[in-house]
Amino acid sequence: MNGEDDSIEQVAAARRERLKALRAAQELLSNAELETGGDSASQPQPQDDDDNNVNMKFRNYLPHDKELQEGKVAPPVLPKFEDPVASAPPQEEEQDPFLNIAPKKPNWDLRRDVQKKLDKLEKRTQKAMFKLMGEWFLWL
Repeated sequence: MNGEDDSIEQVAAARRERLKALRAAQELLSNAELETGGDSASQPQPQDDDDNNVNMKFRNYLPHDKELQEGKVAPPVLPKFEDPVASAPPQEEEQDPFLNIAPKKPNWDLRRDVQKKLDKLEKRTQKAMFKLMGEWFLWL
């Protein structure tokens, strides 16, 4: 148990160190932003006139602005799928009529001969269960 406590303490100490490092890095970033006068990452400075003329493409959205509607992309056309199984004609297999004469289950005659004994056993089982349940209620 002592070994588990040591490992948990080590993990906690490592996590504290990581959090301290993250806080220090965040403070450095916020100090650098204050010195430059704003968020330099979210507001990039325009370098050329070509960067301002970016063509936007809209796949799922139709903008209200007439100028931006020109950037609407046509939906893709999917190729037609042909199912090879569905296109094949169904094959008619002729079955031998003598195969249908055979019984579905090979043990049908055994069940017929043993059915009387199974019925007797079922009645005895039900009586034994009723007797056990009566004894159980007496114990309560």
